[in-house]
Amino acid sequence: MGYRILETEDIPAYLRERGHWTESADPEVREVSDGNMNRVFLAASVTGSPSLAVKQALPWVRVAGPSWPMNPDRADAEARAYDQVARVAPDKIPAIHGYDPENYALVMEDMSDLEVLRTLLNDGASYGPDTSARIGELVAQLAFATSDFGMPSAERKALIAASVSPELCKITEDVVLSEPYVEHEHNHWHEELDDLAREFRADTRLRTEVADLRHTFMTSAQALLHGDLHTGSVMVGERQGAPVVRVFDPEFSFVGPIGYDLGLYWANTLVSAERARALGRLTDHADQLRLSWDAFEAEFRRLWPTRVDTFFDDAFLDRFLRRVWTDAIGYAGTEIVRRVIGFAHLTDLTTLPDPVPASRRTLLLGRELIVRREELTDPAAVRAAADATG
Repeated sequence: MGYRILETEDIPAYLRERGHWTESADPEVREVSDGNMNRVFLAASVTGSPSLAVKQALPWVRVAGPSWPMNPDRADAEARAYDQVARVAPDKIPAIHGYDPENYALVMEDMSDLEVLRTLLNDGASYGPDTSARIGELVAQLAFATSDFGMPSAERKALIAASVSPELCKITEDVVLSEPYVEHEHNHWHEELDDLAREFRADTRLRTEVADLRHTFMTSAQALLHGDLHTGSVMVGERQGAPVVRVFDPEFSFVGPIGYDLGLYWANTLVSAERARALGRLTDHADQLRLSWDAFEAEFRRLWPTRVDTFFDDAFLDRFLRRVWTDAIGYAGTEIVRRVIGFAHLTDLTTLPDPVPASRRTLLLGRELIVRREELTDPAAVRAAADATG
């Protein structure tokens, strides 16, 4: 039949055709699309059976329409990433019931009983004791399993080849790692930030450091990444009295520098802390970078004895983890900058009664993280840098 864009009324028959729905009564379907890229439908049973989610990649960016074309095969990358994570951390992603490569559609568990982490934080909630630790563990588990430490060389080369994602990597290379530092139509900011936007474009040291991070992003094939790991791609809640953390939307997945995933998450935690500081309700926000790094490092070290190539010794592991840390700090800075003066701003800041003071602080922190990433050698140093901009 070929690729077709699914509509709400198509979902019941589509699920039956794919063998995902066997009840006599059709499900009740509603569209819940929220992100920039895709359409999402929920199919709920009238008898109370578990409901399903259907996510389809469109041939364009959803919020822009056909004026911004985008290859829907990004769904292939998402399905591949889910498959890899399911092997090492199935408890941290939604259950995937099937992938339809012809229509670039995933059928997965309905997570509507959970909440998007960013939404909760914007509403004044704290992170809780487990969220960031689980994120750090997930990054370590996926990174180790898909690196040269956890995967035989031939399998690694096949994974790298299969995971090449030129179109989506180009978006990151441009939107995150170059555009905010030059004149570009995608960039926008609050007019009271004009002075900082100009300073950043004129700052040759900053631009050179970003260029270094950009080159690492383009050339360092360390492990399979989520590629877009932020507080909007994490859902949290409780099931049967136990805390639940689910990471979703890995469509930007590719093989790249491990520090990029950590950096994106850290940037979002640092921005959430600035929001909380501005509103006078700072709780556990400032602890999240440390909690996620500690969990990442502990899990990576726990897995280290299982490495497939023991030529890499313990001294090398220490050096490798330092490099991951330094990269992650730099990428956290680039993500902060692009979220304030580049494309796709964060509601953490834009929904503040006065977004300017917190936006200025986060921009200044972003620059510090980029240019001083070699000096900021531990979470306490980063926290001190964040406090100094407050």
